[in-house]
Amino acid sequence: MRSTALKQFQRLEAPGSWRSSPDEQLREVIVSIGEATLILSDPKSDEPLTHWSLPAVERTNPSLTPAIYTPAAGADDERRETLEIEEPLMIEAISRVQAAIAARRPHPGRLRNRLTLLAFVIMVVAALIWVVPALRDHAAKITPQAERERIGQAILADMVRSTGQPCREPAGEQVLTTLAQRVPMPDGTRIVVLPDGPGGAIVLPGNLTVIDSALITGEDGPEAAAGHLLTAALAARQVEPMHLVMQRQGFLDVLGLLTRGSLPAESLQGFGGDLLASPPPAPDDQTLLAGFANARIPSTPYAETLGEAAARAVPLVEADPFRSQPYPEILDERDWVTLQQICIDRD
Repeated sequence: MRSTALKQFQRLEAPGSWRSSPDEQLREVIVSIGEATLILSDPKSDEPLTHWSLPAVERTNPSLTPAIYTPAAGADDERRETLEIEEPLMIEAISRVQAAIAARRPHPGRLRNRLTLLAFVIMVVAALIWVVPALRDHAAKITPQAERERIGQAILADMVRSTGQPCREPAGEQVLTTLAQRVPMPDGTRIVVLPDGPGGAIVLPGNLTVIDSALITGEDGPEAAAGHLLTAALAARQVEPMHLVMQRQGFLDVLGLLTRGSLPAESLQGFGGDLLASPPPAPDDQTLLAGFANARIPSTPYAETLGEAAARAVPLVEADPFRSQPYPEILDERDWVTLQQICIDRD
């Protein structure tokens, strides 16, 4: 039994006509298929006359009968051999065995294509890793002031769903402007007092800052509120509020902001609630103490409101730049009393 590349053709034989060179007469042979060869044998003695490598066999007249084959290696040789076969099953067998052999061969081109595709994917991923953050940073820097204000208002509206409506009272709001200037905060800063707020203060895009009402209505003086406003302003210098917004935006939203100048409202949904639950981290103690010293605000009242972060309060109390010396008045008594009334009529 002869072994073949396809088991169903292991015993397949067929008559054929073989010419050893163009000058020779056709000679009847028996054609059979070996592991990777085409074997031509003498029909009388069954002795092999020649072996052709199946991968190198070419058919010179596709779709015609009898099928004519020649070894590809001798294609340019005037003395090349030829083989004619009429048996359809043998013709099909040669084609299928050649396909099976080709499938088992290594394909350097395929590997090269796969490596090229892999390299392309890696380049795209690397570009996204670098380009998207770069686009976010660029978008945060060039966002127009009007859009920053719209974004800040959208975040505030989202916060209000959790905190309730802001405390509004004209005289108290005027005092908040005075307090922002004393801290000091950037020009044009608007402070909004939230009942059940973030426990401190948070700077939002568009010169908007929110502060917890407890820091006003529950304190004896304005020092704690001023300390939290100052801390929020220092934190915003380290990580600009628009950068916090852009960090949660998808690529298409960032691209939309760069091309259209605005973010879709749905991209900001839930961001206010997230900020309330996890406010931006305060700067390190050294930065805070330097900020308190420059603003001439004591750090102890701020530290005493940190609650669960009391362990961190210790250095802020011990190194308070105004622990044993006076500091400029933050608000006079009249303004402080006025500010404490800001939430009385909020309903």
